[in-house]
Amino acid sequence: MEERLMIEVEDVSMQFSLSSEKVNSLKEYIIKTIKRQVHSETFWALNNITFNVRAGESVGLIGLNGSGKSTMLKIIAGVMKPTKGNVKVYGQMAPLIELGAGFDFDLTARENVFLNGAILGHSREEMNGYMDDIIEFSELEKFMDTAVKNFSSGMISRLAFAIATIGKPDILIVDEVLSVGDFRFQQKCEERIRTMLDSGTTLLFVSHSIEQVKSLCSKVVWLEGGFMKACGDSARYCDEYAGL
Repeated sequence: MEERLMIEVEDVSMQFSLSSEKVNSLKEYIIKTIKRQVHSETFWALNNITFNVRAGESVGLIGLNGSGKSTMLKIIAGVMKPTKGNVKVYGQMAPLIELGAGFDFDLTARENVFLNGAILGHSREEMNGYMDDIIEFSELEKFMDTAVKNFSSGMISRLAFAIATIGKPDILIVDEVLSVGDFRFQQKCEERIRTMLDSGTTLLFVSHSIEQVKSLCSKVVWLEGGFMKACGDSARYCDEYAGL
């Protein structure tokens, strides 16, 4: 029996406007707009992208910088709305698409656990139940009552990953978060992702490390200049992408 669909991406295109004028303030922008001195060019970050992700699949997005990977993830996560096309997502999603997204940097790490938990749809009581696991996994026991604005990028990454992977989300979306921090903690994150995959979580993954993609993902979507170049077996297309 074929696994049910978790993500449907149907003919998705995303257009951005790039201003060619240097504007130093909102007031200057308004004045230049009124005088019709602001000129912009359109840029298509994604062009007619279609693919599906089934329950339990681990799918990597590969491509050079500017190929549209992060834009695609943000559209799937609901952060952006595509210019054309549709995305359907079925199930609870835990997105890790931007380091520190959803954090209030003036709050402590402990307060941000509750804040992010609320964003993910968890009650304060539930987050209290997960707190010990979050502290243990992130290895931030001594810093939980410190304001996040004083954290290094590696510490923010640890906290964000520990919060996003509590419980058992249906879909885990990871964008370059594992590239921050030390190698030992990256391995720890990979192990947790594998455990989640074994229990049925669906993974959508972006990393500059093609070996990491090959290791974690069974399938890839290869983007090039906003177009989909290929979609299929991870080992085959990762090797082709790497020129092997």
